[in-house]
Amino acid sequence: MNYSEHEGKQYHIQVGQGDVGKYVILPGDPKRCAKIAEHFTDGKLIADSREFVTYTGYLDGVKVSVTSTGIGGPSAAIAMEELVMAGADTFIRIGTCGGIQPDVLSGDIVIASGAIRMEGTSREYAPIEFPAVPDFQVTNALADAARKLGQRYHVGVVQCKDSFYGQHSPEIKPVSYELLNKWEAWKRLGCLASEMESAALFVAASYLKVRAGSCFLVMANQEREKLGLDNPVVHDTEMAIRVAVEAVRALIQKDGQA
Repeated sequence: MNYSEHEGKQYHIQVGQGDVGKYVILPGDPKRCAKIAEHFTDGKLIADSREFVTYTGYLDGVKVSVTSTGIGGPSAAIAMEELVMAGADTFIRIGTCGGIQPDVLSGDIVIASGAIRMEGTSREYAPIEFPAVPDFQVTNALADAARKLGQRYHVGVVQCKDSFYGQHSPEIKPVSYELLNKWEAWKRLGCLASEMESAALFVAASYLKVRAGSCFLVMANQEREKLGLDNPVVHDTEMAIRVAVEAVRALIQKDGQA
């Protein structure tokens, strides 16, 4: 059943067949969509519904899109499900994260090779034993793009949670005993950074049989702050955007040769 008021449009994101390309970049913040679309040729606003803003344009003559997902797994999974129904099959999540390992610096790029499922959305797709992993080709394309652009980057596991303040003020939460102990485990296991969407997207993508990957700007690192190390707060996501766009270009070229 389609609950949309407009026939042929997906209920939440309000796009239909032909409105989006196969390749979609997924920022969280709707305001980042116009900035990303500036990298497209002939980028145009297609839909603006709730937290979901969509622009479509072209990279190297191939139709591509950007759709914002809002914050967290539930809305990210909704966007992916509806974009797949509209014809998309390759997704790159772009956003911000907080570093965990001391060598993950503000301004670095983190590319996820897997995600810790410390959130709820992915549990409604798969049992907790199922891993949240990105597509290998997409992940390689992101790493190659960062290297090509001369950007300092890391590839590894990220942690996904549902509560921003559960990460940043765990000691005052009623379940502080769990939050603090698990955070210590993630640190010891080499988890690179914390964010909020990749686990849901990776597991949903596995179910939907589509490709997904993630790259993030490291805004800051609370563990470096605790150690008294230099820890500026960085807000400019342009380099992460460039990495994602370059990765899409590489995937377009590779897919055209298949």
